[in-house]
Amino acid sequence: MKAILSRNSKITIVHLIFLLLIYLFFSADHINNLGIISLIPNELFNVNTIFLSIMIEAVPFILIGVIASAIIQTVVSDHLVQKLLPRHAFLAMLPATLLGIIFPICECAIIPVVRRLIKKGLPQHVGVVFMLSVPILNPIVFLSTYYAFPNNQVILYGRMVLAFLVILLIGSIVFLFFRNQPILKHTTERNQHTSTNKMGQFFKHVSDEFFDTGKYLLVGALLASLFHTFLDRNLLVSIGTDHIKAPAVMMGFSYILSICSEADAFVASSFSNSFGVGSIIAFLVLGPMLDLKNTIMLFAYFRFKFVVIFIIITCCIVYIASRLYEYII
Repeated sequence: MKAILSRNSKITIVHLIFLLLIYLFFSADHINNLGIISLIPNELFNVNTIFLSIMIEAVPFILIGVIASAIIQTVVSDHLVQKLLPRHAFLAMLPATLLGIIFPICECAIIPVVRRLIKKGLPQHVGVVFMLSVPILNPIVFLSTYYAFPNNQVILYGRMVLAFLVILLIGSIVFLFFRNQPILKHTTERNQHTSTNKMGQFFKHVSDEFFDTGKYLLVGALLASLFHTFLDRNLLVSIGTDHIKAPAVMMGFSYILSICSEADAFVASSFSNSFGVGSIIAFLVLGPMLDLKNTIMLFAYFRFKFVVIFIIITCCIVYIASRLYEYII
């Protein structure tokens, strides 16, 4: 059956909705003077505000990510990517976990970079390690966690150490499961040979990547803002004393909120009186690795089977690790 709307029409509709939300955001006073505002439910304004806050927070990092991706595509050779890494499959993961110190960008911005690196010859499991480590194992996240929990080194260092170990374990599992299977969707590169000018190729890649990535960010941000508005937080707090359910609840909360890793520690600190250390750690470790908005992007660029298995193993490992950490301390 033929699609009712073409791909370009769907993208146009999404852009128009985004522009409408921006108009509502900046025209609130004018609408209020017209008396229309009383007819609009408060929940709609909450959705609009949260949606725009996610977009404003994420778009600069997305732009950084697509620029880095374009640089890799136009400047970095396939041979160089393969030459820089250790040949041993597991040793190659170690330097990838430390790259966040050099590239402190968020989880949605790193996906186009990793996709480009894998296409250039980066081993798939190393790409996954890089994708998971950069948003959390970086100095900005360390400092934000320190300021959010100034007198709680158990959470500060627990977040970093646990994330490091979890990432290596996930990378190892991905290597074992997908050693001989491609994890990226097959895509045809647009405008790949239309210009011999490096600068022209660079800007074409930036444009293509930004709009390809941006439309999935729009969908993810809208879904996150809807959940954020209509989710009953009192129900979450009531579960906080249950040591079995609480980490899973906080993981679900971090997934739905889709807060960039540079700011999530301050949200987590607001729950520190209601939830235990293990639950807070689960929130802080899972969020930068997996959330609603980057799940949309993962399904767009990676194969369905890989994304489903990746989500399952990531959630299971983070849950078990956070429970063990709380038990040990």
